[in-house]
Amino acid sequence: MIRIDEQLILPKGFLVSGVHAGLKKKKLDMALIYSDTPCTSSSTYTTNKVKAAPVLYDMSIKQSPKRGIIINSGNANACTGEQGYKDAVHMAELCAAKLGGTSDEYFVASTGVIGVPLDMNKIESGINDAISELSTSNKQIDNVATAILTTDTHKKCVTASFVYDEKLVKVTGFAKGSGMIHPNMATTLSFIMTDAKIDSESLQLLTGLSVEDSFNMISVDGDTSTNDSCFVLANGASLVDCSTGEAKENFAFALDTVLKKLAIMLVKDGEGAEKLIEVEVVGAVDTKNAKILARSIISSNLVKAAFFGSDANWGRILCAMGYSNAEFDPSLVDLYFKSQKGEIQTLKQGEPIAFDEAKAKEILLEKEVKVLVKLNQGCGIANAWGCDLTYEYVKINGDYRS
Repeated sequence: MIRIDEQLILPKGFLVSGVHAGLKKKKLDMALIYSDTPCTSSSTYTTNKVKAAPVLYDMSIKQSPKRGIIINSGNANACTGEQGYKDAVHMAELCAAKLGGTSDEYFVASTGVIGVPLDMNKIESGINDAISELSTSNKQIDNVATAILTTDTHKKCVTASFVYDEKLVKVTGFAKGSGMIHPNMATTLSFIMTDAKIDSESLQLLTGLSVEDSFNMISVDGDTSTNDSCFVLANGASLVDCSTGEAKENFAFALDTVLKKLAIMLVKDGEGAEKLIEVEVVGAVDTKNAKILARSIISSNLVKAAFFGSDANWGRILCAMGYSNAEFDPSLVDLYFKSQKGEIQTLKQGEPIAFDEAKAKEILLEKEVKVLVKLNQGCGIANAWGCDLTYEYVKINGDYRS
């Protein structure tokens, strides 16, 4: 049984800190995650061809054991040329010099404005401060969750745990992201720690599967960032081997739970967002086509705008399905809108049906709304999450650098 803890709890053996290095005027802007024993690790990255320097560095060292992750916000260190890559490497080297190990045992992550060189004097000072503040305290846990944010309005973090062979295993995750979020990783940084013992091959496989059903099934604005990364560190401190059998199944479920909860938190906090939209596609010919359809619907700006106006404009949903290139028969589609205010059907077997516009409006005015698409062709199922597209989104991104 997986338990979701209301209070964030660090897995055994991990220390964290969050500090103000000066990359932002006043807010915390540098974080450090560290394990006192080497970890197996896994990671996934943006599919954008333009990759930030930390992503390029991390991709080059991802097969080695890891001790920690150094993170800065306020500057993405993206499109910064050869010097940007050297700066990313130097961040890892600074951690290794102070904490032990080699530079390739430290992941580096950055988020913020693109195209601006890092101020390495501030970075070096911030790393020293972050190392000195490492602890398991609630204050530093909160500081990490805060220090990684950019345009986010609130922190995103969750702990899931389970008991196996009378031992407690914890999976704890932090994430950031509010804009530039789209399937194929988003402007998201996510950092997952666990005291499970698991081999790197199994961990990478489970991470890839979890990302595919969580971070790759959300969309805020259709933009895929240069810095998207998801990291998982497993130090084995619980002494529970999760590489095989029931323990592996429990761990996979806990990891899935953490990543999906973080993904939903991200779209709830989408820039300017007022509504969480969930799309559930059932009865597709297979899971692959169900995912393509769900992602196409949740990524449509016209669909997002309709939800902002609480307009039951179901034709936009069918249109987004049509250009998705997924396999489905439009003449078999049933379509519903759902929320706490009830449920209403707008399409049956591909034919429009009369519905109460006032009731539909009432349903769509809720803060959390669901689109249910029944394809009546097979067993494929998929869920995707997104948010509405508002005036505030344009305002935020119109003066992002200001």
